[in-house]
Amino acid sequence: MSEHILAALKENVIQGRKTQDDEGIDEDLSGTPGVLELTQTALEQNIAPEAIITQGLTAGMQVVGEKFSSKEYFIPDMLASAEAVGAAMDILKPHLEASNVETKGKFAIATVKGDIHDIGKNIVTILLKGAGYEVEDLGVDVPTAKIVEYVKEKHPDYLGLSALLTTTMVTMGEVIEALKENSVRDRVKVLIGGAAVSDEYAREIGADAYCVDGFGAIEVLDGFQGARA
Repeated sequence: MSEHILAALKENVIQGRKTQDDEGIDEDLSGTPGVLELTQTALEQNIAPEAIITQGLTAGMQVVGEKFSSKEYFIPDMLASAEAVGAAMDILKPHLEASNVETKGKFAIATVKGDIHDIGKNIVTILLKGAGYEVEDLGVDVPTAKIVEYVKEKHPDYLGLSALLTTTMVTMGEVIEALKENSVRDRVKVLIGGAAVSDEYAREIGADAYCVDGFGAIEVLDGFQGARA
């Protein structure tokens, strides 16, 4: 029974069906339980939250990532799946806390000062939550001082900085310099992303990594995890 539920959960993530009211890509699934209903059912069947995440949610998003990379899926398709996973993680959060399941790490993310674009940041946030990271979204147009203060007070393991514009990406370097000035740069891994930035720019400003998208961020973070093991 549990294998059937987890397989259905994975498939509905791939289909981007948050609830039974959603059509998804395969119309034959209309009216059947979606990701939220299946997540609740899995919990009622005493399936461990870790299994729900790894075998259902994350496994489904891995397929979505492959389809997105091959251009079989487009941004709206990926967003539908990511939003379904994010909603499921909200259901699972209290169960994870109650069972003392450790997250993979604490990740803070922000769109830097002067930039109000948030679609990419929001996708990364949802994907990382589904991958088992504790994510704090600091918002858009976030002042450098606020980012530094958050790092000083909350001690995240990772900091994600997003910028879409060439005029605002320079603020990423300013954030890193401010972290150094406040003696907290060594406490946190800094990842950058956005249309304007690149691997070369990440090296130029002293960031730890450039992430092309949310799936790339997961690969980078899992690489850090492996290095720490």
